[in-house]
Amino acid sequence: MKEFRVLEIKESVFADNNADADRLREELKESNTFLLNLMSSPGAGKTSTLVKTIAALKYKLNIAVMEADIDSDVDAATIAATGAKVIQLHTGGMCHLDADMTRQGIKGLDAEDTDLIVLENVGNLVCPAEFDTGATKNAMILSVPEGDDKPLKYPLMFQICDALIINKIDTISMFDFDMDACIKRARKLNPDIKVFPLSAKTGEGMEAWTSWLYETVTANQEIN
Repeated sequence: MKEFRVLEIKESVFADNNADADRLREELKESNTFLLNLMSSPGAGKTSTLVKTIAALKYKLNIAVMEADIDSDVDAATIAATGAKVIQLHTGGMCHLDADMTRQGIKGLDAEDTDLIVLENVGNLVCPAEFDTGATKNAMILSVPEGDDKPLKYPLMFQICDALIINKIDTISMFDFDMDACIKRARKLNPDIKVFPLSAKTGEGMEAWTSWLYETVTANQEIN
């Protein structure tokens, strides 16, 4: 029988991307730029949370945004209305961004002297968690209507994130959502994860999130 090779492509792809992500982190460190990779399911409120975040921090930090979607530019238009610099990234059907795609976005953004770049990743709790973008920190949004069991179903996303935003708390009375159980499940996977229950619609809880983000960005700048 003729012999043949078995090539583990997935492992090779991840290894190559992880190495590239580390290089991108070094590049961002040298330019004193903080990159936040923001992830969630579609409809969890990434863009609305970003709008409120920009409003709270735009006089303290120079902020730019990369909007990643399979298609459309509706989110980029929403962010542009805040006055923040923004670029729309179309992934051509891919459900995530990797380090090289992120680097291309940063170059296209041409945002020199930017303190904070936010990558609003493609709406998905699976693929974006698997690919390191080179971000300084990872954050995710879980909305109340999605249910408190998501840490059980998508553990990797919670494991790789530094911050968990629980959005749409203004709707909690309408859903069977156990806040304590959700947080307990998330911290079982990731004891160090920071949790921010908030409502991007009403503004409740936004101050705790934006204060943490500001302090984290400025601390990173001081270290550099």
